[in-house]
Amino acid sequence: MTVLPRRWLLRTGLALAMPAILRARQAGAAGTAMPYPAWLDAWAGVLQRRVDARVRVDFAGIAADPGPLEAVVASVAAQGPQNDPRAFPTRADVIAYHLNAYNATAMLGIVRRGIPDYLGLIARFAFFANTTVRIGGTDTTLKEYENDVIRPLGEERVHFCLNCMVRGCPRLPRVPFRAGVLEAQLSAAAREFCSSPYQVRPAPDRGRVYVSQIFEFYTSDFTPAKAPSLLAYVNRWRASTLPDDWRVGFFDYDWTVNRQPAR
Repeated sequence: MTVLPRRWLLRTGLALAMPAILRARQAGAAGTAMPYPAWLDAWAGVLQRRVDARVRVDFAGIAADPGPLEAVVASVAAQGPQNDPRAFPTRADVIAYHLNAYNATAMLGIVRRGIPDYLGLIARFAFFANTTVRIGGTDTTLKEYENDVIRPLGEERVHFCLNCMVRGCPRLPRVPFRAGVLEAQLSAAAREFCSSPYQVRPAPDRGRVYVSQIFEFYTSDFTPAKAPSLLAYVNRWRASTLPDDWRVGFFDYDWTVNRQPAR
């Protein structure tokens, strides 16, 4: 990725993000928080109504009727494992909360940015690093939330579940993550991602396999922590394994917003 001066990025990104920051704070202040089980059910309704069979999001529909998603995000803002640990008694409860909270917050974030077609370099910095979101009573950013809260939980399969609403992301489930079935959901997401001909692209004539940049962005979460190599990790979740002497390359991430076409 192109490296730009940090001071310039922060100054430019903050200017671009300021309207979204203000809207986020206003929405959080105005929203009515629901207890976790209730907002999880509300989030299930949003996913069923606004995500189609091809896992594209009806952002225009959300923009026209933002109330249900805003209520979910307001509830995310108010309560979380950080400020109400008794409501999240197990590690599975904590991980499920964070996956749902991240995905709901990112979904509303795209709407608040005017539903762009594509997240270019500056837009990505603004969206991930310079727009304030509130999670469980704490102000943060999506980037800090992922790196400082979610990744330290030590569950690398979250990378197959976190969705920033662009085409390069893993498929967005049409159901929430729930603690009671989380292990099955995480494993299913890993199998789907590592078997996807889009996310993992064998090139037998070159003796290579090209994989999503998610494996490049977060290499240390996969190896050596979970497998001796990225190829070994991918093969762990595939029904048809790839030759272990193949080299691994990365293809460019698609930052096109995963929106449903206009009706």
